[in-house]
Amino acid sequence: MGFPSPARDYLEERIDLNKLLIKNPLSTFYFWCQGNSMVNAYIPDKTLLVVDRSIEAQNGDIVVAAVNGEFIVRYLKKKERKCWLVPANNKYKDIEITAEMKAEIWGVVTSIISNPKEIKNVRFS
Repeated sequence: MGFPSPARDYLEERIDLNKLLIKNPLSTFYFWCQGNSMVNAYIPDKTLLVVDRSIEAQNGDIVVAAVNGEFIVRYLKKKERKCWLVPANNKYKDIEITAEMKAEIWGVVTSIISNPKEIKNVRFS
């Protein structure tokens, strides 16, 4: 027969990432980020982002935006009557949103999911 396992005392409910990461299921989607424009915001290439469309984007939020038909991930910077999409990598330039552009904020990034084995340019000596 044996003895009951003491590990059973420490069993917890399985983690459901949808419950943990998604507050507004009807307005939330996943978005694969490609490139390294946001690498200094802990968003390397091949990162999965959780994006909520129901959240109103505020100054400093990381957002998914459509600019002239291209999706990008950037910080939103608002100052007075102007807006910029700002990268987290100084190799890229800020994008000022102007009236001539077709630009739309698609949602606010609420979680960042990345695989540490996918992160490039990390060297150990």
